[in-house]
Amino acid sequence: MNSGNEKYEKLFSDEISKIEKRLDSLLEKKKPASLYEPCSYILRSGGKHLRPFLVLISAKSVGGRFQDVYNAAVAVEVLHNFTLVHDDIMDNSSLRRGRPTLHKKYDLSTAILAGDSLNALAYAYLLKDCKVNPRQVISSFTNGIIAICEGQGLDKEFERRKNVSIKEYKIMIYKKTAALSEMCCSVGAQISGATPEQIRAVSNYGKNLGMAFQIQDDLLDIMADEKQLGKTVGSDLIEGKKTFLFLLALEKAKGKDRTDLLKVSHQKGIQITEIDKYRDIYLKLGVIKDAEREIMKYTKLALENLSSLPDNDGKNLMNWLANILINRHR
Repeated sequence: MNSGNEKYEKLFSDEISKIEKRLDSLLEKKKPASLYEPCSYILRSGGKHLRPFLVLISAKSVGGRFQDVYNAAVAVEVLHNFTLVHDDIMDNSSLRRGRPTLHKKYDLSTAILAGDSLNALAYAYLLKDCKVNPRQVISSFTNGIIAICEGQGLDKEFERRKNVSIKEYKIMIYKKTAALSEMCCSVGAQISGATPEQIRAVSNYGKNLGMAFQIQDDLLDIMADEKQLGKTVGSDLIEGKKTFLFLLALEKAKGKDRTDLLKVSHQKGIQITEIDKYRDIYLKLGVIKDAEREIMKYTKLALENLSSLPDNDGKNLMNWLANILINRHR
């Protein structure tokens, strides 16, 4: 690792630590405990905290300062956790980041109320930093939430549908995942008084990075080392999810391979003992390489948007982060 990477690794670690400390103290001494203890539980459940970091580096890339957007960075992480609480309820998930999900640890009503509170708290923290362009910032934040809800709605709809196209899938992951990254970058730049051109540049960076990130998640689910992945390899297939790789394989497959792939949808998943068989189908059809090319395409699009930004540490951090994400281990 070169000295530039070491510098940015340390900066990333230091800034994430600051965000985590703010999240830890966010609800201290707030009452009633029946509401705020569950909220604290989800906020202290770990995670990469990439979204608040996007707010910070987007601000920096347009000449802003980290300290002017810390509250906004906290706001997007609180918002992200709100969406996870409600996702887990809708999916009836038992675990999140290796711990019981909120509705399993407490109960359904508590989880719904905690999620609603986190949504409101996200706005409260965003407003602390809305000294410049408040209407624009709040509009971007709100539109991000609307997109996430639309994406979750499409995701649930796709579970019921037999036929989903690659184009439809990309619309869904844009709304459910990439729109949040896009909003994080946009908000960081807007609060920092960026020009419309700069806001467009960082927003497009966030959008394309989010697309690459989600497709890579689909790829890692089937190709990663289980210890590094932190969950069962092939869990998307076990749950019968229509991922980028699955839909692409279905488009390309013929004969027995197509029949086997169709069983995943008809049976709403596979057995854990069948994962190797389906990985072999993906490899034979070339969809692993196709996914890798798609990840590189979106990463390249993300980085191309940075050309109009001033050369500074913020821009360098955006380059560094994109390269770190596409080189996640598998």
